[in-house]
Amino acid sequence: MAPAGAHDQIARDRSVTSLAGETRLHRFYSTDLAPCPYLPERQERRLVALVEGASGNGRLDLLTEAGFRRSQGYLYKPVCPGCRACVAVRIVVAGFRPGRSFRRVLARNADLTAHELPPTGTDEQFDLFQRYLRRRHRDGGMVRMDRQAYAEMVDIAPTGTRLIEFRAGDGGLVGVSLTDQVRSGLSGVYKFYEPEAPQRSLGTYIILWHVERARALGLPYVYLGYWIAESRKMAYKARFAPLERLEGASWTPLLIEASGGRA
Repeated sequence: MAPAGAHDQIARDRSVTSLAGETRLHRFYSTDLAPCPYLPERQERRLVALVEGASGNGRLDLLTEAGFRRSQGYLYKPVCPGCRACVAVRIVVAGFRPGRSFRRVLARNADLTAHELPPTGTDEQFDLFQRYLRRRHRDGGMVRMDRQAYAEMVDIAPTGTRLIEFRAGDGGLVGVSLTDQVRSGLSGVYKFYEPEAPQRSLGTYIILWHVERARALGLPYVYLGYWIAESRKMAYKARFAPLERLEGASWTPLLIEASGGRA
């Protein structure tokens, strides 16, 4: 979904420096304050840029490396007043080795096949999407999305975005990931999966699949979005070490004690 109020307040043009040292000028917007979806009694504000025109994919590369996330035709980053709890994190593919619990997840899902498709929504995906939201995020705003809104979430995508369908041996759809491929890695925009199959740990499996797919493509990172130390919903990301965090303009190792949580 597009960030609420993305066009309400224009921020000044400012530059963003990538890891390669290149500096480009972009126009950003800021959203209105809204309740934080992760930490109670806090407010959220986002810095927003558009992905558009011939330079859209270069902007996606650059701003993903600068800690932004994509939603439809927008890239956003939290700039909440008085709060810096959201930490952009990414998996270092070369150093990742699945431990015993991850190997069990891989074994339980050995029957699954992944199909990388153009980003086009289907009725089958939408049915799974609705079941997932009703079971896992029934209090969230996305649960009100209709078929058209789902199509817009999926179909509005830059070049290189893929919709990955995960199917069981009988052909049934059990998981979907909308994924951007940028120059330095894979970035999952949104994933959902069969809520009636908790034994599969499908959220974890989909992340593991992205690590191995990035490895096969020769890409160094899998971007996981934001990790929040105080949020139980985000705790699972700590399990995918080695991780790097964005501090200022530099990515540095994230050294934390894994604290559980299920993806």
